[in-house]
Amino acid sequence: MAFAWLAGVALPAAAQSVAMTGSMGSKALLVVDGGAPKALAAGEAHRGVKVVAVRADQVTVEVGGKRQTIDLGGAPVSIGGGGGGSGGTQIVLTASSGGHFVTSGSINGRATQFMVDTGATSVAMSADEARRMGINYEQGERGQGSTANGVIPIWRVTLKSLRIQDVEVYGVEAVVVPSGMPHVLLGNSFLTRFQMKRENDMLTLTRRF
Repeated sequence: MAFAWLAGVALPAAAQSVAMTGSMGSKALLVVDGGAPKALAAGEAHRGVKVVAVRADQVTVEVGGKRQTIDLGGAPVSIGGGGGGSGGTQIVLTASSGGHFVTSGSINGRATQFMVDTGATSVAMSADEARRMGINYEQGERGQGSTANGVIPIWRVTLKSLRIQDVEVYGVEAVVVPSGMPHVLLGNSFLTRFQMKRENDMLTLTRRF
């Protein structure tokens, strides 16, 4: 069963990274810290995130005594911990069961899911995802990219903003490809702005500039 990514909420390290990926009746489907989706009804909690109310187009959650309503398609916001700005300098990610670093965040204020890919030159996304986020990629620079399946057309664009947790960067180069992709690849046009340190299943990105 497929679920559209509805909204996300990015929290400081003291809380969690939370994304709402869909709904199942009276339950909201939540992803906490990039883990497996968890269906939660009002009153239920998972890894410190308590669901207060579930509606068709939004969910209200509580973390650390603070409540936040996440609207359909809304940008990630910060609750719990301290502050809700975008002036952070460090991102801490935990590897999934498959060994990948997957996290929720936003591009140009629209919620999406990222996967760290140090082998990718730029941030990369599918044309469908670009359209969903309102990116007019066809006005970008046309080019070609090499894949295992041969040469494909690509479009080069510049993202106004890219945010993960409370860290937001601006003017990030990206490429859009016609084929489908399960995540937006977090490539080196974003990663080179950070010093990367991995310890076991933890990846810390500390902002350089």
